[in-house]
Amino acid sequence: MGVSGRPRIGREVFLLGLVSLLTDAASEMALPLLPAFLTLTLGAGAATLGLIEGIAEATASILKLVSGRLADRSGRRRPLVLAGYGLSSLVRPLLALAVLPVHVLAVRFTDRIGKGLRSSPRDAMIAAVTPVEQRAAAFGFHRAMDHAGAVIGPLLAVAVLTLWTDDLRLVFALSAIPGALAVAVLLLGVREPEAAIPAAKQRAASADMNVGERRALGGFLVPLSLFTLGNASDAFLLLRAGGETSLYTLPLLWMAMHGVKAVASLFGGRFADIVGRRKVIALGWFVHALVYAAFAFVSDLWAIWGLFLVYGAHRGLTGGAERALVSTLVSADRAGTGFGWYHLTVGLLTLAANVLFGVLWSRFDSHVAFLSSSLLALIATATLIAVRLPKTYKKDD
Repeated sequence: MGVSGRPRIGREVFLLGLVSLLTDAASEMALPLLPAFLTLTLGAGAATLGLIEGIAEATASILKLVSGRLADRSGRRRPLVLAGYGLSSLVRPLLALAVLPVHVLAVRFTDRIGKGLRSSPRDAMIAAVTPVEQRAAAFGFHRAMDHAGAVIGPLLAVAVLTLWTDDLRLVFALSAIPGALAVAVLLLGVREPEAAIPAAKQRAASADMNVGERRALGGFLVPLSLFTLGNASDAFLLLRAGGETSLYTLPLLWMAMHGVKAVASLFGGRFADIVGRRKVIALGWFVHALVYAAFAFVSDLWAIWGLFLVYGAHRGLTGGAERALVSTLVSADRAGTGFGWYHLTVGLLTLAANVLFGVLWSRFDSHVAFLSSSLLALIATATLIAVRLPKTYKKDD
């Protein structure tokens, strides 16, 4: 703790946060423009976009478990983190050269391989260099930097398109700059302290979690699965807002939501360390249920903006707390595997959630889709409160 009583963010955590900010800025320069590029420039349809994103995200989700286990076996997380960020930063600008939809698929597929390689080892690194009582704050800081990048990226893209050129390919090519800076910070600045590397004997036993760890982690993953199944893509929120607000205000709404997520992540992590991670997660999931229920009925513009901001606040509140809780349910030498299962659960069930939400919206209406998701969030919250988890951290009982 610092002299003010606030948790100190360690050097490695700060630099990993900066890497995520720069990487997300590079990614968000391109992603908001990708649907228009595919449909208007390459002549592809919505189904192609869905196929590309589905394959890309599924790939990343599966690799997050594989990379977590590899990191635990080797005892070193930094090489996988560097490889993951480096691969994504290298291939993302190649979108500028795409002339067929399959080229976009190849770039997005490779980009997500990079994300799958880095996510679990990176989270294990953050946990390894942070005291247990400050981990929610550390993960909250990292999520805040990630969300800040999601604000900066679209602003950079808008600046290029407004002040320089309307050529989308040039925007894709320029995303190489923040991507290269991210890799430079990671390569030159981030180190893996020897004290955070498990001994050889520990690494030999780290291939599989023991029975207690599997039960503990499963106890959290069950309610997390229920919640994630009702937590559809934020794009559906934009679709809901699109019927009530101007097309030109949607990017502003998107950036405002990520700005709130960034601020909430900073304070949410510290709050979770003080009052307990599980309590904060349950509170956030309950707020999610209320927000989704409200989205089913609101139509006034001010109400939609308000709900977007509250939604952003709750997402910021829970992101760091969830990762901090996972880090206490498995031993330090199996943290990569634990985070791998966490990311795999979230990734695959998010795909299922998007399909379910889309089907309910198409066959019935948005009211049914939002209310169904709200109900799942309420069930998940009740399950999280009821499940018994080991008291590995004094604030998580």
